[in-house]
Amino acid sequence: MIRHLRIPRGPFDLAADLHLPDDHDPATPRPAVVLSTPGSSVKEQIGATYASRLAARGLAALTFDPAHQGASGGEPRDLEDPYRRGEDISYAIDALSTVAGVDPERIGALGICAGGGYAVHTARTDHRIRALGTVVAGNMGTSWRSPGFAPDGPVATLDALAAARTREAVTGTLDRSPWLPDTLEEAERAGLDDVDTLQAITYYRTPRGQHERSTNRRLTRSDTLLLGYDAFHLVDPLLTQPLQVVVGGRRGTTCSYEAGLALFEMAPNPVDLLVVEGAGHYDLYDVPRYVDQAVERLAAFYGDHL
Repeated sequence: MIRHLRIPRGPFDLAADLHLPDDHDPATPRPAVVLSTPGSSVKEQIGATYASRLAARGLAALTFDPAHQGASGGEPRDLEDPYRRGEDISYAIDALSTVAGVDPERIGALGICAGGGYAVHTARTDHRIRALGTVVAGNMGTSWRSPGFAPDGPVATLDALAAARTREAVTGTLDRSPWLPDTLEEAERAGLDDVDTLQAITYYRTPRGQHERSTNRRLTRSDTLLLGYDAFHLVDPLLTQPLQVVVGGRRGTTCSYEAGLALFEMAPNPVDLLVVEGAGHYDLYDVPRYVDQAVERLAAFYGDHL
């Protein structure tokens, strides 16, 4: 059962889907989980895959489109602001706390890929999140400062972005960058052949996982924010909630395996680390035999801690 919601967020709304168990009774409060999804994705993609499975296991699960993206409001479009992504989670908790049949004292969060880092960053200071789970979580700041994104170093990249923003101001045209090549053929022409990049394209840009509102574009000015961001900053003293970490056993270029282990080691209250053997980063988006392992462990975790 899915309820479509509009979540007030200042001058505009976030579009959200609340996945509920079939036996949901508004008179009987139950625990709930807010999902924070990967960069460039919309709520009908990875969020729905996990939310529907959690609902089948008795949890209310809310997935939403970030501000400036998907069916949510906010201008300019395609902005990926990591700080606003974190605020989105808190606005979603505001709304979820008022839903009949949801216990506001038993709300958790689940962050996936970039959304995992955003959920960690938010849970540090929004302690309405009582338990936190992550699946292939990434620290976007670390990724953006890496040689893969900033081959000449982050400072040189920031200098180039500064010049690009000046051009935007002069021309009145906002630049957009692709998250991924739009096709496998485009990736081949660019010499990109690692398995993670190809799986990402196969998920986001083919019928496997493609959605019309997932544009595969972000405002280039987003990159200055991402370069200065650290999703795991102050985790040690502030992220006191129980933590469940899920990573894929096959390491790859996303470095989510390494990020997940680093998060688990620095968190004050780590509960469980699940390594899904044989799974790569994008396998944990939608491959049933891997996703179901993750969801079973997450559902047990939320059952114990919400």
